[in-house]
Amino acid sequence: MLFNSFEFIIFLPIVFLLYWFVFRTLKRQNALVVCASYVFYGWWNWRFLLLIAFTTTCSYFSGILLERTKDNRRRQKWISAGNITINLLILCIFKYFNFFGESFTALLNIFGLKADWATLNIILPVGISFYTFQALSYTIDVYRGKLEPTHDVIAFFAFISFFPQLVAGPIERATHLLPQFQNVRHFDYEQGADGMRQILWGMFKKIVVADNCAIVVNRVFADYVSVQSSSLILVAVMFSMQIYCDFSGYSDIAIGTAKLFGIRLMRNFHNPYFSRDIAEFWRRWHISLTTWFRDYLYIPLGGSRTTKAKVVRNTFVIFLVSGFWHGANWTFIVWGAYHALLFLPLILMGRNRKYTNIVAEGRLLPSLKECAQMLITFALATIGWILFRAETIGQAFSYIKCIFSNWNASLGSAVSPYYIVWIVVMLLVEWFQRNGEHGLDIRRFPIVVRWGTYIALCAMILLYGSFRNEQFIYFQF
Repeated sequence: MLFNSFEFIIFLPIVFLLYWFVFRTLKRQNALVVCASYVFYGWWNWRFLLLIAFTTTCSYFSGILLERTKDNRRRQKWISAGNITINLLILCIFKYFNFFGESFTALLNIFGLKADWATLNIILPVGISFYTFQALSYTIDVYRGKLEPTHDVIAFFAFISFFPQLVAGPIERATHLLPQFQNVRHFDYEQGADGMRQILWGMFKKIVVADNCAIVVNRVFADYVSVQSSSLILVAVMFSMQIYCDFSGYSDIAIGTAKLFGIRLMRNFHNPYFSRDIAEFWRRWHISLTTWFRDYLYIPLGGSRTTKAKVVRNTFVIFLVSGFWHGANWTFIVWGAYHALLFLPLILMGRNRKYTNIVAEGRLLPSLKECAQMLITFALATIGWILFRAETIGQAFSYIKCIFSNWNASLGSAVSPYYIVWIVVMLLVEWFQRNGEHGLDIRRFPIVVRWGTYIALCAMILLYGSFRNEQFIYFQF
């Protein structure tokens, strides 16, 4: 079920009313969350409910077994390793089996060896990477002693399958989300109202900005060879805005929806396009994933507190794995390597945490230096997004080549001026709200300003929104 679908408009109020007015005890509310989440996920393909149920069951019992063997560290290692292996094996079969087979076959062909590889005709389950990583965090945290294993199976199923963030995050930690399903929740009007504001902002970014940008981006990428350079550059910028508004829009809707049910999800984006270097960009982009890799992969490898050779290794490992997490395609791996090369000089010089504050903090406008830093960082990120968007590495480099070879001063008719206006509106709102939790964190504004903003955004969604039920980009991951 898509957030931007008619079904969800009906689904959400029904679940909300049942949750607060019918199922009023903790266990009943959690049971409703599980049922609603399975309906939400099964609406896409009910057969994959068995897969998420299996992942959840294995992770739940791994916690119980870890508790029973707490005096035997060796057994605990085997139990945690076993559950991690099961989860990653499922992920690899559905997401990477064909990729590994086809890549191995291509490698053999290079050396003149003929090989046939039987590919599996399987559908990639929506959001499998997200709920798999969420399940892994539970097992790892219980093994590390950071979390007591739960015996409340309903609360645990609710933690893994919570429908607002089930298919595209944020990837929640068990230490943060699971206790919220184990404690009594009470409806908070202010929190619920803020949730509605965040949903509205997320819908605007998705339906008006991202989905309209997608129309132009898809058309140009299908025939970029005949498009002039100026339009190719503008379309690359538009894809940067598309993927940001699509994914951060989903996160806003997810976080806002969770607030309606008294649940707090972690922030997943913090104005990444206002970053002054690539290190700051990665602290602000897909925060739940980058911190997951930091805590469960980068730091265990030694992080940055080791020899320079190992720092280089760890940096490439974290970015290559991050790229591979996004999809079974060499374009994602090259995209990860590209960002590793950008990030590496900063960490080797100890400048990777130079910018931890908000840009132009306490000021209305940035300085010329900050403007230049943000533009350079955005340009570098946009080059990476060309790799991310391309279907093959060859197509990505061909697109970049055409930017330099198809020079023409005219923008032609590739991009409507309306699209630029929507992007500018989105950026202006997020710039002035960069200190808030989200773009519509305007609870302290005068009532006239608040309602004027709500009405204006609703009007823009109705008049200019793309209502084609476009899937969110990150559903495929």
